[in-house]
Amino acid sequence: MRINIPTASSIARSNQTYRRIVDEYRPDLAYYESTYRDLHSNPELSRQEKRTSSIAANHLKTIGYCVHENIGGYGLIGVLKNGHGPIVLLRADMDALPVRENTGLDYASKKTMTDSNGTEVPVMHACGHDVHVSCLMGAARLLHAARSKWRGTLICLFQPAEEFVTGAQAMVDDGLYARFDIPKPDIVLGQHVFCIEKAGVVALSPGPVMAAADGLKIRVFGKGGHGSMPSLCIDPIVIACHIIVRLQTIVSRELQPGKVGVITCGKIQAGTAVNIIPDYADLELSIRSYDTSVQKQLLDAIERIVRAECNASRSPQDPVIENSAHAPVTVNNVDQTESLKTSFSDFFEDNANAMEPLPGSEDFSVLARAINVPSIFWMLGGCDPVKWDEAERSGKIGEIPMNHSAEFAPAIEPTLRTGVDALAVAALTFLKLIASPA
Repeated sequence: MRINIPTASSIARSNQTYRRIVDEYRPDLAYYESTYRDLHSNPELSRQEKRTSSIAANHLKTIGYCVHENIGGYGLIGVLKNGHGPIVLLRADMDALPVRENTGLDYASKKTMTDSNGTEVPVMHACGHDVHVSCLMGAARLLHAARSKWRGTLICLFQPAEEFVTGAQAMVDDGLYARFDIPKPDIVLGQHVFCIEKAGVVALSPGPVMAAADGLKIRVFGKGGHGSMPSLCIDPIVIACHIIVRLQTIVSRELQPGKVGVITCGKIQAGTAVNIIPDYADLELSIRSYDTSVQKQLLDAIERIVRAECNASRSPQDPVIENSAHAPVTVNNVDQTESLKTSFSDFFEDNANAMEPLPGSEDFSVLARAINVPSIFWMLGGCDPVKWDEAERSGKIGEIPMNHSAEFAPAIEPTLRTGVDALAVAALTFLKLIASPA
């Protein structure tokens, strides 16, 4: 069914209902706080989220959801059919990052895993996906307990491999909307914790909120030989370095002022010994943009520069340039987002803010684009309120450890409570509420 867009007046009438439902049916969060600590101590890399997936699946089964597992890897969904009404999907991602944790927390990760290249690496939940899983588990229980208050279908989706920006597409390709006995959602909803905002705050805006991402793997070729005789060689490391420096001019000298683009070389690898000039060097790039014209401009410029630098350095063969990842820009549907903004503003009051577009990227919107339905994605604040206020007074907000930092440490509360409440309020905004007797 097409989802009806709630009007401001209908939302205003419903907000006291949302508050009553959430306050009455919010579960004891001590369990979810414990779950969060466990997940944080036991992170799992992308495409290896077996334990995390099992925890979420068992929780949903215990509550009473119909659960489908191993979708696109370790992805899973829990479905709660509750009469005729809108179909709402809530999403959380599960994977962690190859980062050695340096938070000093008593539940800090000490775990290592073997990555996709066969290398043993430290693993940390440095992007808050443990928060996302714990919050969705809590919201799933709340909304199940409150099922006498609403009608429709609720789908709770736990996604693998977001950090590879491939997990959402993998679930779609594995028959998420075709292979299972579930209706297609009318709207897809999700959230992401960031420590660039105070815990207890939710931030939401219509339009583009997160950038598109493209990954490139590049191999440039040289002529190897003895490190003491570079004149007889062609050094691919020097070629790679020239490329990296030259890439910095694309945004600063080619992109129109006011347009947003980011090009980062996050990995360069070459050589086996200090006295050997290698035959090739590998680079990996991350490219961010908010519209397709800028995206094309950046990608075209990168290829032009890579080929030109190789030619200028007498590279013996053409470079290899491969697309390794892609995530579309995350765009919040205007009409539905305005409805949810009203719900959040009334429920969270002064802790509901506007969301500035972020240069980070997500594959969240793939879940909606695949079936051409609207989606909404909001930011969940995670920074300890005391630390935030101190940083704000001293002008040191920029020093708060951000996502992907080894010191990233969201405050457990009020982050989890706010995240559970936000998911529940968002779902209730679009599900069909049962009118309470006067």
